[in-house]
Amino acid sequence: MKKLAAAVLCSLCITATAGFSMVAEAAHGDKVNIAEPFKATVLVDGLGSPWEVLWGPDDSLWVTERQSKSISKVDPKTGKHTVLYTFQNAVAAPPHQGVLGLALDPQFLKGNNYVYTAYTYEVNGEKHARIVRMTYDPKTETLRDETAILDNLPASVDHNSGRLRFGPDGKLYYTIGDQGNNQGSRVAKEIQAQMLPTAAQVAAKDYSLYPGKVLRLNKDGSIPDDNPVLNGVRSHVYAYGFRNSQGLAFVGDKLFATEHGPSTDDELNLIEKGGNYGWPYVAGYRDNESYVYANYSKAPKELQEKFDPNYIPAGVPTQKETDFDAPNLKDPLKSFNVVRNGYNFADETYAPLYYIGWPTIAPSSVAYYPDNGKIKEWRNSLLITTLKSGAIYRVKLDGKKEQVQGDVEKMFKTNNRYRNVLVSPDTTKIYVATDNGGNAMGKDGKPITEMDNKGAIIVIEYTGDKKDK
Repeated sequence: MKKLAAAVLCSLCITATAGFSMVAEAAHGDKVNIAEPFKATVLVDGLGSPWEVLWGPDDSLWVTERQSKSISKVDPKTGKHTVLYTFQNAVAAPPHQGVLGLALDPQFLKGNNYVYTAYTYEVNGEKHARIVRMTYDPKTETLRDETAILDNLPASVDHNSGRLRFGPDGKLYYTIGDQGNNQGSRVAKEIQAQMLPTAAQVAAKDYSLYPGKVLRLNKDGSIPDDNPVLNGVRSHVYAYGFRNSQGLAFVGDKLFATEHGPSTDDELNLIEKGGNYGWPYVAGYRDNESYVYANYSKAPKELQEKFDPNYIPAGVPTQKETDFDAPNLKDPLKSFNVVRNGYNFADETYAPLYYIGWPTIAPSSVAYYPDNGKIKEWRNSLLITTLKSGAIYRVKLDGKKEQVQGDVEKMFKTNNRYRNVLVSPDTTKIYVATDNGGNAMGKDGKPITEMDNKGAIIVIEYTGDKKDK
C-alpha cells in the first residue's frame, strides 16, 4: 500500500482524518482523502532521493535526485518522470553527498538554455564539490556540455549544504556547511565557519576555508566586484558563521536562509552582505541557554572518543555564547524551540535515537508564499520543510519582510522527511519532496525509521471556495 499520512492543518484550524491510503496499482495523480480545504496527491514516487524541485518556464518540475546522481523533469499534471542527465563523476552517499542544488538561468528558454547544479565527487579519497553549468536541449530533453564554473570546493560526508539560487542581481548564491567538523567521525577536525580566506588563497583558488559560508558568484564562477571585503580580502564569501544552511529563498532583494542547529536552535536568518552569523560560538540567540561551544577538535583523543554534544566531559575546551562578539554579528530572525539549561537530552522515550527527542526540527528548505496568494491565511509567509518533524512550518513576515510576525504554525504532519517545498505559480498548490529513508518523529510522537512515502513528490492543493481565493 502507498500511504500518505494525515495532516494537522493548524493554520486554518482544521484537523484532518486519522489516516488515509491509496492502493499500489492506483495511477499517480489519483486523489487521496484529506480534510477540506486541502487535498493531497502522490504525484510520483520511487525517485532517487529528490533534493531540489523547481518550477521551470516550460511548466515542468525540474528535480535533482541526490542518490541517483541525476537531473530530471516531472510533469506536474501526469507525474511522468524523465531523466535528463546522470553525473557519472558524482559520488552519492547518505546523508549529504550526491547531486544537490539546482538553478535555472534567469533567461532560461528565453535567451539561453543554461542550467546550473552542484554535486559532490571524490579524487584520491578526498571529497570535493563543484558547481557546473549545462545546456538543455528541449527537442531531445537532454542536458549536455557539463562545464565546471567553480571547482575543488570543500565537501565531506556531512553538512555539505548545497543550496543554489539566482538572486535578482543575476548572481548565484551557494551554501557550504561546516562539513560536520567537531562531531562524530570528524570530531578531530576544527570548525572553519569563522575562518576567512587570505588574499594568497584566493589568488591560488584555494577554497579550503569556504566551509560554513554563503557564497556569491558570477555566472562564470568568478568573484563579483561588489562582494564584501572581509579581513581585507574580497572572495566568493558573502556571509559566514553557518553550521548547515540547506534552505535559501529570495523575497524581492532579501535573502532568507534556514540553518540546522546542533541540539537546539535551528534558525531562520535574513542574510546580509558581510554578516557573521555566529557559528560555532553562538547557536540561535546569544543567550547561554542549552548551548556551549565545546571544541572537541582541541581535546585529547581519549575525550574525543567520548564525544557528546550535550554532556561535555571535563577537559574539553568550552566557551559560552556571551564570550563571543563581533561588530558584524547577526541574530537570527527566529530560533526554533529554544529550551532552558537543564533540558533532558537523553530522554529514554526516544532511545536509542535520542536526537529525535531533541528540540530541533531539521529545516531543509524554505519557500515564499506571496502576499497576493490565493490562500489568505498564508500570504506573506515563509514555508519551511522539516526532516525530523515531517511537517511544514509556516512563518509569517511583517510588511517590510524583515521580521517574523506572530506565531509559527506547524502543518501537514506525516510519517515522512520533507526535503523541499515549492509553491506553484498560481499559488494553489505546494509540491513537497520526501527523502527515501532516514529517521524522524512519527505522528505518534515516537521515532520512526521507515518513511510512508519514499522518494516522492506530494502535491497539497488548496480547494477552498472561489470566494476565498
